[in-house]
Amino acid sequence: MISETQFNKEIDLIITNAIREDVGDGDHSSLACIPESITGKAKLLVKDEGILAGVEFAKRVFNYVDPNMKVEVLLEDGSRVKYGDIAFYVSGSSQSILKAERLVLNAMQRMSAIATKTNHFVTLLEGTGTKILDTRKTTPGIRALEKWAVKIGGGENHRFALYDMVMLKDNHIDFAGGITKAIEKTKQYLSNQNLDLKIIVEARNLNEIKEILQTPGVYRILIDNFNYEDTREAVKLIGDSCLTESSGGINEETVRNYAECGVDYISSGALTHSVYNLDLSLKAV
Repeated sequence: MISETQFNKEIDLIITNAIREDVGDGDHSSLACIPESITGKAKLLVKDEGILAGVEFAKRVFNYVDPNMKVEVLLEDGSRVKYGDIAFYVSGSSQSILKAERLVLNAMQRMSAIATKTNHFVTLLEGTGTKILDTRKTTPGIRALEKWAVKIGGGENHRFALYDMVMLKDNHIDFAGGITKAIEKTKQYLSNQNLDLKIIVEARNLNEIKEILQTPGVYRILIDNFNYEDTREAVKLIGDSCLTESSGGINEETVRNYAECGVDYISSGALTHSVYNLDLSLKAV
């Protein structure tokens, strides 16, 4: 996983680029009719139900746009919210509030939707010991926000990108000439490059599970698109050799059944690629 320093750099890049994209050479709507000296106050109004996410991100946006703005937080990230709740108040330059408004809302609406969906999966898995993971199926450019939201919702982050973990999937295996060759070449590469990265290997059937187990050094086996019966058999075969992860079209209706097969993790791209934004507004007080 990436370090906290690296993660913070990603967040800073997102804010810088988003303000560049949205503001350009100036918010001419505000500049045209609101004097620079005017100050104001606004509230973040919740108009939906779910898990709130993005409050800390909003604070960073406001600080980037104008360090003199003050934020009074009423509801923290991870709070369960309902229609009519107020998450925070922001006060300061009216021009600055308006400049930050759209980025704050766009980010918080999506982050809250992801946190809400993740929390639903977490609830469905209660008592099983299985954890829900996100994937790399994220919106280009804002992955850090979406993975942050998964954590707020109670889920776990998979690898952040291609550089912080090795994941040998079907195409890697086929191009490399088979599972054993792919794993051995990977271990040699990591040794040559002096890299300390965990190795995950995807299995498409029980025979591939058996082959993976013949080669030590695998951190987790990805049990991909297996049915329940074969998943249970795979977990039995793997035992304590390494961790297990189920994936492949798992949804709210099936996630509990896969968890009860005994896997350590279930990964779902739907946490980040199939959500509907939570309805939030920033309203002048």
